[in-house]
Amino acid sequence: MTGLLVRNARLVPVGIDPTGRTPARATVPDAPLDVRITDGVVSELAPGLLSHGEDELDVAGRFLLPGLWDRHLHWDQWAAALTRIDLAGTTSADDVVARLARILPTLPDDGAAAFGFGHRSALWPRPATVAELDAVSGGRPVVLISGDAHNGWLNSRALELLGLPPRTGVLEEKEWFDILPRLDELTRPGTASQEEAFRDAARKGVVGVVDMEFGGPFLAWPERIAAGERRLKVRAATYPSHLDRAIELGLRTGEALAGGEGLVTMGPLKVISDGSLNTRTAYCAEPYADAAGLAHPRGVLNYAPAELAGLLARAAAAGLDVAVHAIGDAAIANAIDAMVATGARGSIEHAQLLARTDIPRLAAHGIVASMQPAHLLDDRDVTAACWPDRADRCFMTRSLVEAGVTVALGSDAPVSPLDPWLEMAAAVFRSADERDAWNAAEALTPAQALACSTDGRGTVGIGSPADLAVVETDPTALDATAPRAAAAALRETRVALTIVDGRITHLAL
Repeated sequence: MTGLLVRNARLVPVGIDPTGRTPARATVPDAPLDVRITDGVVSELAPGLLSHGEDELDVAGRFLLPGLWDRHLHWDQWAAALTRIDLAGTTSADDVVARLARILPTLPDDGAAAFGFGHRSALWPRPATVAELDAVSGGRPVVLISGDAHNGWLNSRALELLGLPPRTGVLEEKEWFDILPRLDELTRPGTASQEEAFRDAARKGVVGVVDMEFGGPFLAWPERIAAGERRLKVRAATYPSHLDRAIELGLRTGEALAGGEGLVTMGPLKVISDGSLNTRTAYCAEPYADAAGLAHPRGVLNYAPAELAGLLARAAAAGLDVAVHAIGDAAIANAIDAMVATGARGSIEHAQLLARTDIPRLAAHGIVASMQPAHLLDDRDVTAACWPDRADRCFMTRSLVEAGVTVALGSDAPVSPLDPWLEMAAAVFRSADERDAWNAAEALTPAQALACSTDGRGTVGIGSPADLAVVETDPTALDATAPRAAAAALRETRVALTIVDGRITHLAL
């Protein structure tokens, strides 16, 4: 038997209440309690517990809550992004090229590709070209990944090494997603900062992630566990390209993966049904406001409705949940139709632009809205250009919660950082600058935002999984009537202790 005794912890009341009130606050003791953890589960919860000889930690009245989950990220891409050239904030292709001209000569000339991340080209005055990237990169392969991860700008050397034909512009959507899993062919071993990614997640109070990495994360994570990694719980997805393999292995969503030692379970089938706002490829019911010159004025469907339904039916028959990427309102409607028709269970990933009539359908069929509020901080101005006539239907978190839809927050890292406190802050105050909140009526309270970040787990109690975080302040006590200040406090939340499966992964008491 393994155990840990956490002394003098104050419980944070956690749960969803459509009215915004914090549920069960009156039933949570004001006084600190001791928390006994035995074999990965909270086994006792009371003041003054007697020691059974286990390790003890006194958290001195700090606040205990369920550990945080990121319900949508790309782990390898996030780890790699920590070492990439930061292109956030660039305003044109010329701006990116100028930044590269300064940075590339300072990098080691070791034959590995130079990677950049974070540019957003939706509002650029002209498209990027391969030729201008060639002009500043010499013989070094260069790969630049957009901030929404839906396109890649490669120079000629990178294209050549990946066996791709010459081209003049960027790779987008399916053509790009087919290449993403192969980018490690252009790296040197160890260039992706996996260790820093694990440490940073623990510092944020993160105990679990749903990994939507391209390729086969359900194959990669048991290998990491076998190598000694124990700092996260993971649900590992598959894509249509690996669906046959997952079915052949008999993998079912929620079941432990062999070699994962109980930390890794099978996740959903991830299907990218449409594109993104920044590439004007999210599939909409109406043309984009700036659709002049677009080959597809309403965006792009990657799968015809019948094809999507066929994929979801295969997944459902095999015991796999589904996670359908759908950003445009027409794509979301198609995804709901397919899930209802096939009986597939799971989530709509992003649910960014939503028809109001589809909200009750999500609630009625138990479909999760897996959302990334920090994206609205980047997409606010692009929405004003592309969707000014429908901006009020973007990121409708409050409407979804009030309708009884399960809302699960995540980052889509590296699109936004793996930081649940940033996601909660964006959900509470929908602005990243001096401007007022965007669509303030859709803001969540701090208590709601926290409840959407704990993977459905409520207030810590006897029998709770020992996936826990201890923080300096109670996020549910923040003033919901002062959302700007509440969001600022959430962003500054300090995590003192993180525990995964009964093991300490971060300690800063």
